[in-house]
Amino acid sequence: MKRVVVTGLGVVSPIGQTVESYWAGLIAGRSGLAPPVFPPAIQVSTKLVGQINDFDSLAHFDPKLVGLLDRVSQFAVVAARQALAQSGLSLTGELAEKTATIVGTGSGGHSTVDDSFHRLYAEGATRLSPVTIPKAMMSAAASQVSLYCNTKGPAYAVASACASATHAIGQAFQMVRSGGATCALCGGTEASITFGALKGWEAMRVMAPDACRPFSLDRKGMVIGEGAAMLTLETLEHARGRGADILAEIVGFGMSADSKDLTAPDSSGMARAISAALSDGALAPDRVDYINAHGTGTVANDEAETAALKISFGDHARRLAVSSTKSMVGHALGAAGALELVAAVMAIRESVVPPTIGYLGADPACDLDYVPNEARRMPVNAAVSNSFAFGGLNAVIAARKFAG
Repeated sequence: MKRVVVTGLGVVSPIGQTVESYWAGLIAGRSGLAPPVFPPAIQVSTKLVGQINDFDSLAHFDPKLVGLLDRVSQFAVVAARQALAQSGLSLTGELAEKTATIVGTGSGGHSTVDDSFHRLYAEGATRLSPVTIPKAMMSAAASQVSLYCNTKGPAYAVASACASATHAIGQAFQMVRSGGATCALCGGTEASITFGALKGWEAMRVMAPDACRPFSLDRKGMVIGEGAAMLTLETLEHARGRGADILAEIVGFGMSADSKDLTAPDSSGMARAISAALSDGALAPDRVDYINAHGTGTVANDEAETAALKISFGDHARRLAVSSTKSMVGHALGAAGALELVAAVMAIRESVVPPTIGYLGADPACDLDYVPNEARRMPVNAAVSNSFAFGGLNAVIAARKFAG
């Protein structure tokens, strides 16, 4: 079994379209949540979203080719290029053939689907673009990352709702650790802030009317976001051999299924995934310093996650720094776990924990340290990133500071 390290990061988010700007926004506690921007004819009840309004496709893609990529694929390719550039890898020859591409997404090309349905049902169109299916398919982002970054190893998509990115990164970690690949570009992407998607979320009555306040007194729900984050993973041997800058080491991955309810969270299922990640990484619970929580801001999810942390960490749970970066960028669904793992890696590297903003005070059922409202400078030698999805699909990654 090989050791697996992170050598590159890439981000497209509502508070920054580079890792540097994203991280600066998180540490500053800057909110990227605002009213949705749609054409005047589109009316939604949703008050806040984590929308990326200043993304310029033509700054990243040939104007002749940009129409071949749904927004979800554009985000993924831009983030992947950043991660690859930071790593310094040159994907040619045999290395390209030994580099995997695994990308999580919950909805795939949702903008393409939404626009196509509008043309058919509202405008009465009798035909659609011949690239509708290639743009909309769930695997499109993985395929486009492979095309633009020249990866020729295993490439595929993972879809497990809000755990998609974490499952994708975890599978990439396992593949590199086992020797099935030398390197991997992995992460998640989502671009489903569309009229159809928001109306679906509104029907669930879980959307916050004012702010996303994970774990806080008077929290009222979640806020949908969008974006992408990608990581470059490689074997320690390969990274050392080329003198790469190692950002952190991935040590453990845990998964579980609640097998209980399609939408209600279950603390025991969450705890089994957390404990599995710790066990996989031979990481004692009391060695973990920081949890980047799933922390959606709904009453039920935050209570269940707090209980899960107590089950997995015992008394040490009260000494953990726990924060939810969804309070700043919203819930990016299939991309959320990747955005959050990037935050965890940066916390390890920079010895700063991002805050949970919008925190109004302790909820009786959420009584841990949620790093309220202001970032905290502290040593972070090991961190855990949680993702818990509808359907009871749980995925957790453990990372630590690289120690040679």
